[in-house]
Amino acid sequence: MKPQPKNRVGELRPSQLLFSSGVGAVVDLPHLSTMILGLDDWDIARATEIGEERLRVAVQAELGTQVNRLLTPPIAPDSAATSPFDPTAQVGVPVATFPRWVVCPYCHLLAPLKSELFELKTNPYRPDQTAYVHTNCSAHKPPIVLPARFLLACPQGHLDDFPWLEFIHGGPTDCKGPLRLLERGVSGEAADISVRCEAPGCNKSRTMAEAFGPEGKENLPLCTGRRPHLRDYDPAGCTDATARRAILLGASNSWFPLQLTVLAVPTAPDKLGQLVETQWHQLEKAQNLQNITLLRSLGLLPDFALYADQALWDAVEKKRAGAPAAAEAAALKTPEWQVFTQPGTHPQSADFRATAIAPPARYGHLLQQVVLVERLREVRALIGFTRIQSPGEFGEIEEFPPERRARLSRKAPQWVPAGEVRGEGIFLQFAEAAVHAWETGHPALLGRGTAFGQAHREWRRQRHLDPDRGYPGLRFFLLHSFAHALMRQLALEAGYSAASIRERIYSLPPTDPDGPMAGVLLYTAAPDSEGTLGGLVRLGAPQELERHLTGALAAMALCAADPLCAEHLPTAESAVLHGAACHACLFAPETSCERGNKYLDRTLLVPTMETGELAFFGEGGA
Repeated sequence: MKPQPKNRVGELRPSQLLFSSGVGAVVDLPHLSTMILGLDDWDIARATEIGEERLRVAVQAELGTQVNRLLTPPIAPDSAATSPFDPTAQVGVPVATFPRWVVCPYCHLLAPLKSELFELKTNPYRPDQTAYVHTNCSAHKPPIVLPARFLLACPQGHLDDFPWLEFIHGGPTDCKGPLRLLERGVSGEAADISVRCEAPGCNKSRTMAEAFGPEGKENLPLCTGRRPHLRDYDPAGCTDATARRAILLGASNSWFPLQLTVLAVPTAPDKLGQLVETQWHQLEKAQNLQNITLLRSLGLLPDFALYADQALWDAVEKKRAGAPAAAEAAALKTPEWQVFTQPGTHPQSADFRATAIAPPARYGHLLQQVVLVERLREVRALIGFTRIQSPGEFGEIEEFPPERRARLSRKAPQWVPAGEVRGEGIFLQFAEAAVHAWETGHPALLGRGTAFGQAHREWRRQRHLDPDRGYPGLRFFLLHSFAHALMRQLALEAGYSAASIRERIYSLPPTDPDGPMAGVLLYTAAPDSEGTLGGLVRLGAPQELERHLTGALAAMALCAADPLCAEHLPTAESAVLHGAACHACLFAPETSCERGNKYLDRTLLVPTMETGELAFFGEGGA
């Protein structure tokens, strides 16, 4: 088969390939709708390897030990030629036109691209002008056509063009149309859009409203198991073919990333050991002292200029001999907790600088210490994606049903896309004695915990998960609610948008082998300069932080939705995983929250109009 020419059609930021437009996502361009293809089609010659062993081990635990690298998306060098015909102009991420059905805005012809009624027009100097045109339109000079805005998706990650012919004819048919997509009025509602067959003797018509809702499923064919990002059909087929549904092009539930995240914290006791940790993705390939000399001669070890080859080789052997077991390395938060609670015992670096200070005097009996994290590096890896249902609907990513994880490649991947960003943060360690006394000293908490536990079990039962697993406990409710309250307050003065501040919750009971943990990290991590402005760390000074803690807790005492919000209690029937929490008080942007705005309850923080006996911070927030 003749290879298809490559045409640059647009631009994406590298971070978008992890958060919003990764493998399997539909990307809307000015005149095209395209899909990011799977890793099998990526040219990684221009990709850069990211060194973060803890994350790589965690990815291997999910995808298999064959994953040996974390790579950035391929990026053209800064010195790339400006000519569109230069080879560097072809550096990028491969995409394919999707959906394959398009509609002419003038004659309303609805047809697939394979009908050869449409011609691709490219402009190498203006990639954004790349478009398909209807060459023989009877109503206008060759107009730019639009992608058909209806698709067919299923929760197992399959996606297909809308079955136009089968839908309008009520099942399989030999009729080939032509079809017209007609729209009445300007509302754009499905009830105002109809598709009509103009084949001689047919003239069948149907509104798009008949494809949506519970009744609409009866009018759609079974899921075919199509995987357009891999250019094939699922070899196992679709095991839940009746779960397919019609969705709109660009719908927010058409793609959700499955990601693993770590914070790059020092785990070695000295500076040389930490440098080895950082560059381990290169140094692990060294088998003897001569390999170290070779790597240095190639200019691959500039950070080790102050260390002799023998000292570096000794550090590599020490690292290799002390490599943790896979299960131990996969515990992503434990090393972070150890570093944040004892920052003075770990070496500082360009990617990690932290200083412990005393907590605000007013909260000294509840907070053990505050750590100002002036420099922080976050590394994320994309390990798959989902459609229809987000990973947050299933709690921890490890419990997401395997059959609903869409693959990134046809074969077992040898690498996964990753990205790193830098930022700053504030870590607050709660006094374990105070948390334990709160957990055990309030009899009324028992009823609250029972209600949350029942709702949690019913919520998981509805999703066919083990109902007795995954309940985080009231300690997590407390820390999570505290993090959201403080994030909202800090966003007012930190200089960052609310969506730029993220949380990382460290919560384990004393009975856990890695516990106890009771702490919150609020940090920024953005691919541009916004992640390191310094505004967040400045607010961690004792007097400043005390003012913000008091303001955050005072704001939680009364919600604009009270008394309904304050009186809300999850029940087994409702299966809602939050108590007194809503968009007016505790809910945070999706990019900020670890658990999809679940496991929140402000009555555990401060007294509300409903109750005051459950509050950890008591009257006045202290």
